[in-house]
Amino acid sequence: MPAKPKNWKQKMQAKPPHIVRLDKDFAGVPAGARLLISCPLDVEDYLRTRVPPGETRSIQQMRRELAALHGADAACPVSTAIFLRTVAEAAWDELESGAPVTAIAPFWRVVDPQSPLAARLRAGKTWIEQQRAAELDVGG
Repeated sequence: MPAKPKNWKQKMQAKPPHIVRLDKDFAGVPAGARLLISCPLDVEDYLRTRVPPGETRSIQQMRRELAALHGADAACPVSTAIFLRTVAEAAWDELESGAPVTAIAPFWRVVDPQSPLAARLRAGKTWIEQQRAAELDVGG
């Protein structure tokens, strides 16, 4: 019997961050580089502690900062994007369960509303735009 698919909260509990040395070029990262394979909890912590309300970061900037925090040369673009989606969907589940926006991981600070990722999220690009605007109104 196949295993029951994990929900987003369960997917948050992935392996801890680790670093691998690349033996060949990968996604713009050269062979020999120390590549961070992050995890959803690490991405969530970054969103909560490194991106203040009213500010945004690109996924590329988040990857650079995560890599630096872990002493790596780069962070994996593939897994980081997957983990960002995991965090966003888990946060959306919390919101749908009644959590206030202020209690969930602020994924809208890194997910560009015009990006393909925003289009795939249940929150959608319009909601992300609204959250960004709301934080600017409060902070400005």
